[in-house]
Formats: sequence, C-alpha cells, structure tokens
Amino acid sequence: MAPRTPTRERAGRARTAPAAAPADATPEAAEGSREPDRAVPRTGHVRGRLTELRIRGLGAIDDVTLELGRGLTVVTGETGAGKTMVVTGLTLLFGGRADPGRVRATGRAGVEGRLELPPDSPVWTRAADAGAEPDDDGSLILARTVSAEGRSRAHLGGRSVPVGVVAELSEGLLAVHGQSDQLRLSRPAEQRSALDRYAGAAHLQLLETYRAAYARWRELAADLDRRRGQARELAQAAEVLRHGLEEIEALAPEPGEDEALDAQAKRLGDADALRAAVDEARIALVGDVTGDLGAEGLPQDATAALATAERALAGTDDPALVLLARDLADAVAVVSDVSVQLAGYVADLDADPARLAEVLDRRAAITALVRKYADPGEGLAGVLAWAEDARGKLSALDVSDEALEALAAARDTARAEVDDLGTRISAGRRAAADGFAAEVGAELAGLAMKSARVSFSIDSHPDQPGPDGIDEVALLMAAHPGAPPRPVHRGASGGELSRVMLAIEVVFAGADPVPVMVFDEVDAGVGGQAAGEIGRRLARLARDHQVVVVTHLAQVAAFADTHLVVDKSPDTAAGVTATDIRAVDGEDRVRELARMLSGLTDSDTGQAHARELLAVAAAAREG
Repeated sequence: MAPRTPTRERAGRARTAPAAAPADATPEAAEGSREPDRAVPRTGHVRGRLTELRIRGLGAIDDVTLELGRGLTVVTGETGAGKTMVVTGLTLLFGGRADPGRVRATGRAGVEGRLELPPDSPVWTRAADAGAEPDDDGSLILARTVSAEGRSRAHLGGRSVPVGVVAELSEGLLAVHGQSDQLRLSRPAEQRSALDRYAGAAHLQLLETYRAAYARWRELAADLDRRRGQARELAQAAEVLRHGLEEIEALAPEPGEDEALDAQAKRLGDADALRAAVDEARIALVGDVTGDLGAEGLPQDATAALATAERALAGTDDPALVLLARDLADAVAVVSDVSVQLAGYVADLDADPARLAEVLDRRAAITALVRKYADPGEGLAGVLAWAEDARGKLSALDVSDEALEALAAARDTARAEVDDLGTRISAGRRAAADGFAAEVGAELAGLAMKSARVSFSIDSHPDQPGPDGIDEVALLMAAHPGAPPRPVHRGASGGELSRVMLAIEVVFAGADPVPVMVFDEVDAGVGGQAAGEIGRRLARLARDHQVVVVTHLAQVAAFADTHLVVDKSPDTAAGVTATDIRAVDGEDRVRELARMLSGLTDSDTGQAHARELLAVAAAAREG
C-alpha cells in the first residue's frame, strides 16, 4: 500500500515559529565571545530542505507532524522525553538501519517526509529512475515503515523502492552527526575528500584530470594484458570478423537497397499488367490521340467531355456558371497533366526479363547476408550495423607485434601522465594540510577543546597509484598536550568527535552540497561560554544549510530560527508514555529556556537569564 502523504491537518503537529528577538538586543550584549566570526554571508542558494516530518509509533512518539523551517531548528525537552527519536526518525527515513526494538506496541512504526528540492538537483534524476514522481506542489515525498518483526519498506514519490535506493539518495541530502553517527569522519576516504575540498577548485579540477588519466591508464594496461594473454583466441575471433567483412564488402550493399530491389522486382514482374492499366487509364482520360491504342469506337474521352462542358457554361452570361466553367477548365488541366505522367511511366517501364533476373539474383544475395549477420527484423540495416561494429572490434583484436608495441607505448605514456598528476596532487594536499588543520583547530578552541591539536598524516605511494591519487590520508588528533596524535575516530570521545565534525563543517560552511545537517547532542559535556560558541557555529552553518540540532543547552537553543519542544505525558488510556512536539516562540520560548537553565519555567531569574541569552544570540547573528 502506498504511503500516506504528510498533511497539515493532523493531531500533534508542531507549527513553525521564528526565533524570538527581544527589542532590547544590543551588539554590546555579544561581547566576550572567544573569537570573532568569519564573514560568511547568506548565499541564498537553495540546495533543498525538509519541510515536513511525520513520525508514528516510534519510541515514545505516537503520532506527531513537524513543520520544519529554514535555517537552524533546535529540539529540546526533558531527559527521556524522546528528543533523540527525531534524529532516529530522520535516520530511518533516509535509509538508516531499522531497529524493531523502537517500534511501539501498535506493531508498526512509520516516518514520512516532504523534501523541497531545486529543479536541477541530481536527486530528481535518481528518483525518476526509481519511478518516483513529484507531489502536486512539486515536492518529493519519502516514507519508511518498520514492523515489530523487523520488516521494513520504503516509498519514494508514491512508488515502493528498495531501502538501498533511499540510502543512496541520502548521501547527497542528509548528514547526521552524533555520538554514534560518525561514519563519515571515520572513513579515510572522507578525510581525504575533505582535504581536497579545502585545497580549492583548481586542485579539484586537477584531481578530476588525474582520475580520467588513471582510468585511461588502467584501461590500456588491461587491454594489453588481455591481448597478450588471449592472443590465440583473439586472433581466431578477428579472422571470423574479417571473413564476414570481406563477404559484405564484396557485395557492397547500399543502405535501403533491399527495399528498392523489392519494389523494382515487383515492377519488372508486373510490367505487362501495369502497361495495360496505364493504357486503359490514358484512353479514358484523353482518348487514342495517336491511334496506337486501338480505341476507335470507344465513348468520348474525359478531356473532351470536360472541355465541352466548360465551353457550354462559359458561353452564358451568368456569373455563377462562369465560375463553374473556370473550375472545369482547371479540371481539364489536371487530367491532361496526369495523362502526360502516365505516358512517361509507360516509357520508363522496363519489361526486360534479363534485368528482372539480375534484380532477383542481387536480392537473393542480400537476403543471404541478412540471414547471416542481422538480427530478426533488422533487414539490410542490421547487416550494415554488424559490419560497422566488426570494423571497430577488429582494432581491439589486433595481436600483431606492431599493435602490441603501440599499445604498450600508449600505456607507458598514460602511466607517466598519472605519475606526474599524482605528484602534483600530493603536493597540493600537503600544502593545504597545515592550513586546514589550523582552521579546524581554531574552531575547536571555541568548542571546549582548546588543548586539542589536529593534523594530517599523508603517506604517499608513487609506485601504487590509486583512483584518487598516490596518498593515504588520515586526520589525526592529540586530545591534550603530550598525547600522541591518533586517528581522529580513535583519539576522540563521542562528544569530541561530534565537535570535530562540527568544526570541519564550519570550515566548509557554504561549500558542502548536503542540504540537511543533523547534530545529536553535539554539545555533550560542555557548558558556559563554549556552549554559546557551539550555538554561534551552528547558526553560521544554518546560513547555507538546513540544520537540525538536539540539545540540552539553552546557550545553543537561543540561536535557533525554529525551536521545537518535546513534551512527555502518560497516556492513561493506553497505559504508555506519549510524546508530543510543539513549536514555541515569545514567552513560551522564554519559559523553555528558563527550564533548561534552572529547571524552573516560572523563575524570574531564569526568565531574565533566558531573555539575555536571546538578546546575545540575536546580536551575534546580526553581527
């Protein structure tokens, strides 16, 4: 059954609300930040975003629909209320592993989302390949269901698809960063890719040139190995192709000749009957003007009859009859023209039996070629296509000494190009590594990791080029002074790893093509000024991405464009705990921030502190 489309009329929905900005916000309130923001203007480029998310039967959530805004969305709530289920739902929606243990007692969990994508997004091409279609408003609907037994189904654009298709799309749509979702950062290939992106557009263009050269070198090397290892078999195959080409070229058929021969054979075989039909038609139209047709005593011909009628009408003075007389005159001209063409047809009509035999013989020879070299129904066009394909294959089957020497030379030339490009790319990576590590380190300093040091290990293997160069790249981190640098996914805790990922994303703000970023408690284990710095960086990312953050820190939540609160309440009728998600702004948002700060929603001190945080965040965002 096709998934239901998310609607705007369902219970449990959370309305989008803009971040509150108190009127008394001043730039001075933002003083004291650890370091100034780098100027990263809003680009206005639309990568795409998730506009709506519906979660049913997942964890503590019964049925809620979230309307997600642009920019930074934060999700807050009491511990155990189900905040992480929002991240779980997003991960599930975009092809993540289905955990039947998360399914509520109803026996089935479901997540549905509405994506707003630009027309040139590559996602549309892949979705169309899977049979998906846009919704009426031009958005793309995704859905995923999971049963308590672990069975999972995915739908894309109203069409049931393998979960792997959605997972493939997610690579260009969603990046989840959390204490258990650091796969991207732990992959050496991702670390190398990040360094290449940092090195700039010219470096990336050089890398594309290298990849093309590498592919060409590998193709030439494989072709040479194939020819040397299968010389006998290839020579035999080439002989078969050459024999076929010689047979076709000896007959030298022309495109469309088979159809022309069919028509010609029919005319030659039916020449007497055709001549009789033409003579009868000519007598009826113009009579036997030469006396050669034996038409004496036949009724008056059509031309004479039409001429008589035309003269009779033209002799009157009635305007209507005069007009009809002109039409008859035109008819006389048409009949005369047809008779002339018939005379020419008879003159060209060849009844030569020898010519007919010649045509039939050639047609038979072409038919024999069609049987041998064309697929059923292709006719002579199939023969000509086979010949063209055979000529192309012959060059790849040549195992002569000259051909092998030329191929070996081409392979060596391609390898030399690979070596040169690989060396230049390696130099570019080494030149960019220090700057990249320094910028990431500067970001980490503001994220409660002041003592952490990051660096790159670049191990080059010129004799073993790969599809992405000659380097093995690893991002290393020393968590504190004196600690040895270790691969970042081994040298950092879960919370630290999330912050390293955040620092990298901030360095690349505006350049990452992934439109939606999700951070799950990236602020774990920090507080105070560092928490504010995390909020500032997330807000900076949200200038060019849709960012969703699960947080327990008011200093982070104050920077949100949209603030969602997860509430937990017992469902006495069902005997379970239910979760609702609502958007807050104005005084409701102040009270939620006060709760996060002091645990008391109505505390005057807490509310005053909350308003101050909102003012600081508003000033920082405008600065």
